[in-house]
Amino acid sequence: MLNTGDILETIKMIQEENLDIRTITMGISLLDCIDSDADRACGKVYEKMTRKAENLVRTGEEIEKQYGIPIINKRISVTPIAMVSAASGEPIKYARTLQRVAESTGVNYIGGYSALVHKGFSAGDKELIESIPEALAETTNVCSSVNIGSTKAGINMDAVAIMGRIIKEASEKTRDDHCFGAAKIVVFCNAPEDNPFMAGAFHGVGEYDCEINVGVSGPGVVRAALAKHPDANISEIADVIKKTAFKITRMGQLVGTEASRRLGVPFGIVDLSLAPTPAVGDSVAHILEEIGLESCGAHGTTACLALLNDAVKKGGVMASSHVGGLSGAFIPVSEDAGMIDAVNCGSLSLEKLEAMTAVCSVGLDMIAVPGDTSAETISAIIADEAAIGMVNSKTTAVRIIPAIGMKEGETLEFGGLFGSGPVMSLSKFSSAKFISRGGRIPAPLQSLKN
Repeated sequence: MLNTGDILETIKMIQEENLDIRTITMGISLLDCIDSDADRACGKVYEKMTRKAENLVRTGEEIEKQYGIPIINKRISVTPIAMVSAASGEPIKYARTLQRVAESTGVNYIGGYSALVHKGFSAGDKELIESIPEALAETTNVCSSVNIGSTKAGINMDAVAIMGRIIKEASEKTRDDHCFGAAKIVVFCNAPEDNPFMAGAFHGVGEYDCEINVGVSGPGVVRAALAKHPDANISEIADVIKKTAFKITRMGQLVGTEASRRLGVPFGIVDLSLAPTPAVGDSVAHILEEIGLESCGAHGTTACLALLNDAVKKGGVMASSHVGGLSGAFIPVSEDAGMIDAVNCGSLSLEKLEAMTAVCSVGLDMIAVPGDTSAETISAIIADEAAIGMVNSKTTAVRIIPAIGMKEGETLEFGGLFGSGPVMSLSKFSSAKFISRGGRIPAPLQSLKN
């Protein structure tokens, strides 16, 4: 039986508390498009993707109208292009093809200009990685990711060294566009194969040929729920978050199931991640402050974030039988109004953010750093974050933007969902010798679980 109270509560969440479906992402396998001729392969890629996704945007818009649920982005993820281009070379042609698909289908972003090199480089990997700066400078809607480590394999330090340079080059090639090339690159440890969020989405080889994955949002809803319990103890706060996450996830399950039915493809997963925006009242940092911190970054921040992340997962898994992706709380700096404020007032540093990533959903996300930051320093930041993921058997990632021509304390403006990034300070001491050694950090003992 329909509960009028539940309906009115959901309407309030949407209208007043920034509740939305952040993305419906169609994952498409391109393994059957592999060809030794790059032009033929790209033709197959274009044909399959436009055929599978021709109704994706329209279907999302129809669901929005029918249920009154905002669906902010409609996206596509594909098989890591390094695998597809290995037989033919010329990966840049595939990037151009993905851009044409985005323009033809009307999707916001396509993820999967990617390589998986956590243990070493195979055919096609290095060529694709070296092409990333050019590919992202030439395209608007294409996103890239590289997995450089895992708990099972350790950390590929040769890949880590390369990615510091690639990120710097991507930023320099797009310096006239707010260095946005670097904002479309994610470097992972333990990358999930069903992540619907950009820039790190790609379609894993163990997935369906085509599927729908959904990413929900809702930091504003969680904060509003906590505001109704100003005197609750920590156990009660965890319970409030769990119940709220359940409601948010049920909405994601509804949208995913309906999109799957209408598009005639399997429903993959709901990603529970609380994805913030620069909008007032839609901030993960503000949730932490509602729990009792004067400002995000104060002592106790990591504990509050661990509480939030765990409660979100516990509530979400009760609402959907198919939970995956990243599932937790995102802590991007530029995309979260509370994080931006915390950096600007001096309460949140990069070192504190790194500590928080040990318990959050992903890692260092949308971090602007001075434009003269060396490639080796960027690589060292990636290595630190990968080590946290490797040792803790969790996904960690780095999306860092060297703000070319800017210094600490200045602000890099992106606009839209990406907000603005305060340029953060870094250690002045060098990690160059460490990065230059190359090789591989061995997998930790906890990887031996068989």
